[in-house]
Amino acid sequence: MTPLSRGLAFGALAAALTTTLLASPPAGAAGPDLPRTGFETSKGARWTTQPEEQAFLTAVDRASGRVRTDRIGTTAQGRPVQLIRIGAPAPESAAGVRRGNSVLLICSQHGDEPSGREACLSTVRDLAFAGDRATRRFLERTSVLVVPTANPDGRAADTRGNSAGVDINRDHLALKTAEARALAAVQRDYRPDIVYDLHEYGPTVPYYMKDLLSLWPRNLNTARAVHRESTVLSEKYVRPEAAGAGFSTGVYGIWTDPETGDPVKQVAGDGQERILRNTAGVKNAIGLLVETRVDALTDAEKADPALNNRRRVTSQRAGLDGLFEHIGERRSRIEAATARARLAGYADRGPVFLGGADNEPPAAGQVLTDPPCAYRLDARQYGEIKDELALHGVSSYRAGQGGAVVPLRRPLRALVPLLLDGRAEYHLTAATPLKGC
Repeated sequence: MTPLSRGLAFGALAAALTTTLLASPPAGAAGPDLPRTGFETSKGARWTTQPEEQAFLTAVDRASGRVRTDRIGTTAQGRPVQLIRIGAPAPESAAGVRRGNSVLLICSQHGDEPSGREACLSTVRDLAFAGDRATRRFLERTSVLVVPTANPDGRAADTRGNSAGVDINRDHLALKTAEARALAAVQRDYRPDIVYDLHEYGPTVPYYMKDLLSLWPRNLNTARAVHRESTVLSEKYVRPEAAGAGFSTGVYGIWTDPETGDPVKQVAGDGQERILRNTAGVKNAIGLLVETRVDALTDAEKADPALNNRRRVTSQRAGLDGLFEHIGERRSRIEAATARARLAGYADRGPVFLGGADNEPPAAGQVLTDPPCAYRLDARQYGEIKDELALHGVSSYRAGQGGAVVPLRRPLRALVPLLLDGRAEYHLTAATPLKGC
């Protein structure tokens, strides 16, 4: 374990979970009566229920001045989507968060992938009550934003999609779901430097069975410095921290030869812009997808589901340790990368990519080498998508009989053609490109 992880009270907790069976309070805790999740009290035999989550978060919020809880959305079935703001003290406003360094944890977008949610819940508690100076100093300089259950209806039903069967992680451009709309508003208002997305996956033996996989934004519109810092987060911090805790690691979406470790084929993890890790990159945030293995592979885990559950949560916690270490050691580089990416859009220069990935060249016709300076929406088009533009933080000005014009010169420059160009795969509407603005 690295020096920073040792210094932070929550740094050693992940490794301790398995050995203590969650029977002890977190390292550095103020006492034995801190709130605990249903997962912890059952020693991993079951996942935390939603009423237990609400009681847990309410107790943490009331007892700690570092934590504030907001309702940022409501699902189709009436469940709250909540945002937890953590700092020392808790940030009072989005403007306060934007002025400093921040990280956003998105947990359980897929309702049948609960381990990330458990890791997020216990992390909220540990950051709220850790008594050591290193954690206080960390939270004085970094706001930690957590959406502990991004898909409450799916979690209640133990389904991948929401109550309508929609995969929220394919809705970060169109914003048709209440859940994705809430997450977009958080990204717009708080502008996190890092978006960290916690998932789980089903292994394929023997090619695809690591305890923890991670992947950065592959979308080619991700600014170079943001892309570089995202890969550093994955390859120099999250995966090594997990490996140091005893977990096997790999790159999400890549099958490897069990003998040589060489890549065999890519089965997932492309550059499509509607997936959160790629949307984050297009929106100038460092992004990382983390996936832990669901299925039990050892005889011990097959015999004891709780052991398998604890391994899943503990590996997620190890990845979070790497994330916090990355922030602590590279805060200035992180802020410089995201600030440069946001400012670059004002220059309104360079191509926009409608396809391809960092490991796959774009096809013919997928590169706007000389993008338009703006797109014109007629009244019908503007009426249909103005709310989605606003949620993305894309402004426009009114033009002629209820229409609007959306310029590219802005921090989210590359996002505009992905939303409005008819050649983009997931465009919201085919607006009219304008030249010579």
